Amino acid sequence: MTTRPTTTTALITDLRRTLRDSGLHGSFLVRDLDTGEEVGIDPDIEFAVASLVKIPLALATLERVRRGELDGAMPVEVQPGRVTTPGPTGMSRFRHPARIAVEDLLYLSTCISDGVAADALFELTPPHQVASILAEFGVRGIAVRHTVDELTDTPAERFDASDIHLAHALAIDAGTPGRGHRVPQLDVSHANTGSARAFVELLQSIWRPTIPPEVATALRSLLAANVLRHRLSPDFASDAATWSSKTGTLLNLRHEAGVVEHTDGHRYAVAALTESRVAAGSQPGADAVMGQVARRLRDHLRSWGP
Repeated sequence: MTTRPTTTTALITDLRRTLRDSGLHGSFLVRDLDTGEEVGIDPDIEFAVASLVKIPLALATLERVRRGELDGAMPVEVQPGRVTTPGPTGMSRFRHPARIAVEDLLYLSTCISDGVAADALFELTPPHQVASILAEFGVRGIAVRHTVDELTDTPAERFDASDIHLAHALAIDAGTPGRGHRVPQLDVSHANTGSARAFVELLQSIWRPTIPPEVATALRSLLAANVLRHRLSPDFASDAATWSSKTGTLLNLRHEAGVVEHTDGHRYAVAALTESRVAAGSQPGADAVMGQVARRLRDHLRSWGP
């Protein structure tokens, strides 16, 4: 995989300034999936990955279905009240028990980022087994250590909505230079973790399959059906391109990893992992800047030509 550093220095300097002015610190990588050329900003920094862990969870679940260890049509009974703070969508809002097939849990977990569905899948394939399957496929740099339920036990759940900025202030101020953190879900020694490079490598294994083709095909379909499209999608989806991705959000973390496929045949894997220094829950401007930075990196890479 190659880069052309002499042509990117001014761009990277400008993009770092753009991120800083928006209160963001980030790790970005864009790779041409056909040539291997890439351009990025600090792509090897390790982050807690929040809901991005649902990509390796989906991969491991689909692989176990392929092996015959799980039946995709097998119904799983999911009880209500599994999380104390319901999310805006998904089974955390359910009031009654539900029986949902494994393949449908995969849709809910991956496409609408349903944490209850994800943990129902983690009960079938625990974190250590997900990590083992990643290792079997040679996917490195992503640590899967805990279920999604742990993400619902952060300082954000201890404050009223009007005081959510206090939880974000703690997230911003309680880190250490070594990326440890007083909030365990943000501590890279405890959390599910990865880097922009690790997620680009994972996406490459799905789009240029080094994993079983039927698993890769199913994963691409799930990521294409992602309904959370407020972050990078506005800068990548168009009539001439499709955007397939997964987001991850936790306290001051804002992530997305996906692939843009152009009608001319070009394909680029994109990973953006960021943390905000602004103590606020809703930051649409930060999401927009993430998309703009990723788009400029892709445009620069695309300009290199053959």
